[in-house]
Amino acid sequence: MKIGIDKISFHVPSYYLDMTDLANARETDPNKFHIGLGQDQMAIIPETQDIVTLGASAAAKILTDEDKKEIDMVIVGTESSSDFSKSASVIIHGLLDIQPFARSFEIKHACYGGTAALQQANDYVTLHPDRKVLVITADIAKYGLNTGGEPTQGCGAVAMLVTKNPHLLSFNNDSVFYSEDVYDFWRPAGHDYPLVDGHMSNQVYIDSFTRIWEQNKKINKTDSTDYAALTFHLPYTKMGRKALRAIFPEMPETEQQRLEARYDEAVVYSRQVGNLYTGSLYLGLMSLLDNGNLAAGDRIGLFSYGSGAVSEFFSMSLMEDYKKYLTVEADQALLAGRKQLTIKEYEEMFNTKLPTDGETYTFSDKSKYAINKISGDIRYYNK
Repeated sequence: MKIGIDKISFHVPSYYLDMTDLANARETDPNKFHIGLGQDQMAIIPETQDIVTLGASAAAKILTDEDKKEIDMVIVGTESSSDFSKSASVIIHGLLDIQPFARSFEIKHACYGGTAALQQANDYVTLHPDRKVLVITADIAKYGLNTGGEPTQGCGAVAMLVTKNPHLLSFNNDSVFYSEDVYDFWRPAGHDYPLVDGHMSNQVYIDSFTRIWEQNKKINKTDSTDYAALTFHLPYTKMGRKALRAIFPEMPETEQQRLEARYDEAVVYSRQVGNLYTGSLYLGLMSLLDNGNLAAGDRIGLFSYGSGAVSEFFSMSLMEDYKKYLTVEADQALLAGRKQLTIKEYEEMFNTKLPTDGETYTFSDKSKYAINKISGDIRYYNK
């Protein structure tokens, strides 16, 4: 019996900022963003939308009424929760009308939380093969206006339905893990934005991958030729490329070119969205499936990284006829249909925040699952 991802979808807000406009506004060479970071656009979210909006919107695209009856676990991987107690997953569970006898909870470890959720779903469905688990990775990456991290912001959500006999991808149950206590990226209580040691973060990311890659070769007896593609967590698309190239010296040039071509296919969407934190790896996976030339049975390696630091490398294999279950046109239409913001509009949207004084306010955002009211510091959502 195979367990894996039966359906997958993503959602981003209806607004984006062009990175050339940002570079010009910050008096910076646009090539530093387009080439140096590998980013062309950045998703922008209004104050009336949050990870609940993003996650519910992504999941609603793939769930049928039958799915909702058979899901008995909803897990949200995030580091952008608006509440230190109540989980976004239980709100999403209600908005989507999933049957009530279900577990709903969040998992947090920087950008690794989504992978922890996905692996827990794998374990659960293995033990309960007639049930389904909804995994949502949803985040809003913010570092502040005119800061070093500003061009690596972004937001969005990826939803995955984990089942037996999946239509898209099956787990190979070959995970390798690595943990190291470092402070490369962290956000203590009371801080609106993360604290980041950029140089350390880049180096720990690359070191984590090379170490876990060597451990994977040792444990699973594989090398690069066993994988049709390698996908990476993408805080910005140049980061994953640096990690990939760190293992190039061990392989011939033709193999380097093959893997880099697949990498280019995996970053198409992230170049247009920016950083999704927990969802970045899985948006890259979707981009690879939508834009890549892969075949049933192909093995895809996935490198997940969460600052602090935890990483995991595992693989999944493509199922027969997987292409029939992709939503390429809808995915591309979502990105193409967004509104481009001016710098002024972006900065105004960035600075506008929901009130936290306990009073009642109403909002006019008619988007599906957007916040329509806040009262007593409780958020109420469109349904």
